[in-house]
Amino acid sequence: MKEVISRDAALAALKEYNHEPFHIQHALTVEGVMRWYANELGYGEDADFWATVGLLHDIDFEMWPEQHCLKAPELLEKAGCDADLIHAVCSHGYGLVCDVEPVHEMEKVLFAADELTGLIGAAARMRPSKSVMDMEVSSLKKKFKDKKFAAGCSRDVITTGAERLGWTLEELMEKTILAMRSCEESINEAMAAL
Repeated sequence: MKEVISRDAALAALKEYNHEPFHIQHALTVEGVMRWYANELGYGEDADFWATVGLLHDIDFEMWPEQHCLKAPELLEKAGCDADLIHAVCSHGYGLVCDVEPVHEMEKVLFAADELTGLIGAAARMRPSKSVMDMEVSSLKKKFKDKKFAAGCSRDVITTGAERLGWTLEELMEKTILAMRSCEESINEAMAAL
């Protein structure tokens, strides 16, 4: 079982450098998604570690977007994170902003799911329900093909992420929708309390 800083300490570190509700919500979403994936893929004993990586993966993005994944090690070290967590966080920027390659299955999941949560979140906001609870893979695939929709979500990263995991794009989409369903209610409550 991997050592991990407490969730309170991780959340405090995140909020020290992130103030925009959008960034907080994205961090909470990726935290919940990573916890779901840990349990789903047989890494339940490390679910806290996976979730903390998800929570802190964009710790440097709001204040230092041009140094994303490059400033993170300094901030994470200051927060008390270990080398494994720092490596995992930085690996989601592989090939885009840094050369830390995602090696562990958890890092590959983060690489693939991070961008996809953004696309799914944008698609959910367009639905009458404003929710992922009634979202189907078929409607998400239509949004994925529309390059103008949520243009900031890299389709190349999502596709490469699925390939790195040895999954089809549909499999990645289906799992990530289920993962987002698992945490939607708690995230809505957390955001309402901000």
